[in-house]
Amino acid sequence: MGSITTTGLSWSVKGHRLLDDVGVTVPDGGVVGLLGPNGSGKSTLLRLLAGLRRPDRGTVRFDGTALDALSRRDRARRLAVVEQESSAHHQVTVRQVVELGRTPFRGRFDAPSARDRHAVDAALERTALTHRQHRSWHTLSGGERQRTQLARALAQEPREILLDEPTNHLDIRHQLELLDLLRSLDLTCVIALHDLNLAARYCDHLVVLDRGEVAAAGPPADVLTPELLGSVYGVEAAVDREPATGTLRITYLGPARVTKTGDEARPPAPGPPAPRRAHRDGSP
Repeated sequence: MGSITTTGLSWSVKGHRLLDDVGVTVPDGGVVGLLGPNGSGKSTLLRLLAGLRRPDRGTVRFDGTALDALSRRDRARRLAVVEQESSAHHQVTVRQVVELGRTPFRGRFDAPSARDRHAVDAALERTALTHRQHRSWHTLSGGERQRTQLARALAQEPREILLDEPTNHLDIRHQLELLDLLRSLDLTCVIALHDLNLAARYCDHLVVLDRGEVAAAGPPADVLTPELLGSVYGVEAAVDREPATGTLRITYLGPARVTKTGDEARPPAPGPPAPRRAHRDGSP
């Protein structure tokens, strides 16, 4: 496991600032959720953390060591990335895709070692893909492709893993299984998510981005407030505890009513809940 920190991280495209002075701390072994509306900068931040883009300003550090000081091989040996869109040649099998996770540990012409085979077998088993390992990539569903990419990442035996919307294309059961799996790993995880209830249930710490800036950061109960959901997401919501599990629960009441104040549009504070509609016999 390892820690990740960023300081003053900024990145622009053609003069348009997509991230501005972002500071994030991902503790050793923590599960950190990146939240925010579409276009808020979640995917951009993950790519900067992975070294796939170079920031205009600021630093990314792994266990105190600047990302720029690590060679590409050293990065690949400690950090795994699962992106939203995945591709592979149609003729490759699931196992061959997962075996790519062992590339940083092998010479160009080396055959897989016993350790490589064990790491691939373990990754296939943990993602419930052992029985599909010989299937061709092009026959897989979107969810199976996503799990295959996760298995490839696990085969790297990383210390940190970055995941961009990993629950996309997964049905409810596999969403829960995937997040349960990530919670069980001895890894530092940074996960971009859209589902706030899943984030509240599975993440130790949340970072909410809004138009490229950090709008809030901290434990889910401190971050996911009706006020923040109104200002960042533009929705009215009730936040309470789910009776069966005691986990934080967000119930969306509708789009926030927008009031004009000068040149800015701000949602008002959530009002009282609507009265319950009486039954036809007049009972509540």
